[in-house]
Amino acid sequence: MKKSFLSFLLVLIASSGIYAQKQDDHNFTVAKNMEIFNAIYRNLDMMYVDTLDADQVIGNGINRMLQSLDPYTVYYPEDKTKDLKQMMTGKYAGIGALIRYNMQIKNAVIDEPYEGTPAAKAGLKKGDVILSIDDSTMVGKDNAYVSNHLRGEAGTTFLLKIRRPGTGKILQKKITRESIQLPSLPYYGLQDHQIGYINLNSFTENCSREVRKAFIEMRDQGMKGLVFDLRGNGGGSESEAVNIVNMFVPKGITVVSNRGKMKRGNHEYKTMVEPLDTVMPIVVLVNGETASASEITSGALQDLDRAVILGTRTYGKGLVQLPIDLPYNTQMKLTTSHYYIPSGRCIQAINYKHGNGGSVEHIPDSLTKVFHTLHGREVRDGGGIKPDVECRPDSLPNIIYYLSASGQDSTEVMFNWVTNYISTHETIGPAATFDITDAEYEDFKKKVVESGFKYDPESDKVMETLKKVMQFEGYYDEAKEEFERLQKKLTHDPGHDLDLHKDLVKQVLASEIVAAYYYQKGVIQNTIRSDKQIKEAYRLLLDNEEYRRILSPKQ
Repeated sequence: MKKSFLSFLLVLIASSGIYAQKQDDHNFTVAKNMEIFNAIYRNLDMMYVDTLDADQVIGNGINRMLQSLDPYTVYYPEDKTKDLKQMMTGKYAGIGALIRYNMQIKNAVIDEPYEGTPAAKAGLKKGDVILSIDDSTMVGKDNAYVSNHLRGEAGTTFLLKIRRPGTGKILQKKITRESIQLPSLPYYGLQDHQIGYINLNSFTENCSREVRKAFIEMRDQGMKGLVFDLRGNGGGSESEAVNIVNMFVPKGITVVSNRGKMKRGNHEYKTMVEPLDTVMPIVVLVNGETASASEITSGALQDLDRAVILGTRTYGKGLVQLPIDLPYNTQMKLTTSHYYIPSGRCIQAINYKHGNGGSVEHIPDSLTKVFHTLHGREVRDGGGIKPDVECRPDSLPNIIYYLSASGQDSTEVMFNWVTNYISTHETIGPAATFDITDAEYEDFKKKVVESGFKYDPESDKVMETLKKVMQFEGYYDEAKEEFERLQKKLTHDPGHDLDLHKDLVKQVLASEIVAAYYYQKGVIQNTIRSDKQIKEAYRLLLDNEEYRRILSPKQ
């Protein structure tokens, strides 16, 4: 026994020595490379043919180093730390409006004011051309330049000069900047059959309070089931995600665990208070842009068999970041750990490799591992959250993307038609039922054709590729006649395509118009009625037997 113990002790001492040696080697390698880096820049600064801007050159070096790690570890110099604060809190100081660069007039314009903000209070409208801010001209300036001048310290006042489309009038607006809280919960409301709907688009500070308030209000109105929409929600605060899950599951349950290199930074987030409701049926809507805190929320509710997840597979971000203060008022957002949801799985979809400047490796489904939900259903790690019910949305036709785009070749015909509609209609009908008439759609179609609008349908690209392959393999001359007939049939005709996709294009136009009168809340109300995934969620909530079957383990 003594000999055995002595052998164990010797092995332990040897292992400790090896670890200490490795740690010493690591520390020496770090110190060596830091010294080399400093020496390189000192020589550049003294001897390089041009005078160097240290902030720019070293900043570029820092950014390239971080880019080789992962896309979430980011350095913020002093003049960019406000961007990090806005990301974490959803707040900034400005006028509260989206702007866009109109390629037709080569100028920044108002795209969409947010409800209740200085932009909305000043009566700014979609399409207003931004001419100047105080004494600084904005004519021809890009979006970044104009946005930077619109923002500033809360409480400061400036004079905004605009040209209103439709009338051509030059207007001056005296606007006082405010602290803008981007709406994390743009809409909630009770729908048909007493089904509640909550749309959450970000996990910013205190968003869980808003979700809680919305849920209680609808429950008091007789809500019998909930659709919780996390599509397009890129995440945010981990603790806010835990607070939302806590609304629906008992106290004392571990929702998410963070594990990283620094053991003292590891943390388990448990539900801390009694829930609001543990039995009401819930369907959570997700898609490929559902990420981070949204995946913690949807994944935890799935692992705990508390909700049915419906939609398409989520993004797959299983990494956690913390803000780190650096010298001279700079900051860094640093990836410190992976997170694990209640079943024990991490849903990170990509391995980041740090050699040779960085690369990515998508984890194939064949390498994912099986885990189990609270009631024994199989779920897998890696690759995001796979929905319990896969339901793909109606895909938008290619022509809509080109009509909506503001790129270099855009005719801005859709944007101009919408702004003209707004300028000639003081009011419109209720957001939930608004639509444009067939006569108005015909007018829009006419404007598109007259504008010379062109777009690049995917079929053209495929046909061109096919032609090259046929020529290379020697089949083209023999099949030329048939090929050209097919190509002629596939030649795009905007008027024909607008007839073919009339219903979908009308929906997009209606949404653009509704936003100008009822803001984002109205847009969601307007699109709910035609949303395929929401309809499927309603159907599922009204079918109690199927809902329970989905949450039961497979026999």
